[in-house]
Amino acid sequence: MLMILSLAPMEGITGHVFRRVHAECFGALDCYYTPFLPPPRVGNRFGGKAFKEIDPANNQGLNVVPQLMSKNADEFVWAAQVLADMGYREVNLNLGCPSGTVVAKGKGSGFLRNLDELEVFLSDVCERSPLPVSVKTRLGLESDDEYERVLDLYCRMPLAELIVHPRVQKDRYTGSPRKEFYGETLERAPFPVAYNGDIFDLEDMDALVEAYPGTRHVMLGRGLLANPALARMVNGGPAATAAELQRFHDTLFAAYAEEIGGNAVFRMKEWWFYAKCAFADPATVHKLVRKTKKVDEYRAAVERVFREQPLAPIARFHG
Repeated sequence: MLMILSLAPMEGITGHVFRRVHAECFGALDCYYTPFLPPPRVGNRFGGKAFKEIDPANNQGLNVVPQLMSKNADEFVWAAQVLADMGYREVNLNLGCPSGTVVAKGKGSGFLRNLDELEVFLSDVCERSPLPVSVKTRLGLESDDEYERVLDLYCRMPLAELIVHPRVQKDRYTGSPRKEFYGETLERAPFPVAYNGDIFDLEDMDALVEAYPGTRHVMLGRGLLANPALARMVNGGPAATAAELQRFHDTLFAAYAEEIGGNAVFRMKEWWFYAKCAFADPATVHKLVRKTKKVDEYRAAVERVFREQPLAPIARFHG
């Protein structure tokens, strides 16, 4: 079975600039999910930053699925129509974001607090959306016990796919994902199922597939940010060399500088939070990059990292 590999939606990190540069340097993944977009009001179009994410000119040659965050069915369906008109073939609903501000508004994983309301919403949007609707979910808010009812609800819906991140909202990204709930979903769901959560190296991927041989789609997030060659390695290719990593960095920095000017340094520092794990001494790498603010300081620090710091034997995200 061919494995589908996709890039997770990570706010402020895996936007259109990152997607394009990563595909150029390490080869395109099978699918990319946009960081969540608020739907425009009915009758309006996507504007500003949201439009840049879904502008077909920024996503040429890539299979991109826009992810929406909403609890307003009319706005979701309207946004799906706008996206369909732009040529998109699927829309994803974010029911996984654990951010406190998002959850407080009853969106993201906060929508899992009110399953009756969610059922009405999902029934409505699945029926009226011009695009197939997939969902990215957590298990619940506070306890794994919530997932039985959550999964029952999903199984009643004609979803295009369910992407399971097997943690609850209060876990954020700590502790181990409870993969057995993904396994249960694989067994029970009448639609395709994907896995997301802590696939940081080839051993993690092998363990997942050995435990759940029915796995057909794995969404990579932090693991791919720490090791941009991870998807290539899963497909039997080589690890990243220092020269490749430096080329990726330089291309990404140049693309961000073109897009957002001087703020490119701060955007790149967000990437370094993960990328430092590609090096044998991530603490030193972090220290060198962390304090830089100006472009010249930043360039000098990065040059020093690539000149002085050897790569780790295995690039693996570890926080």
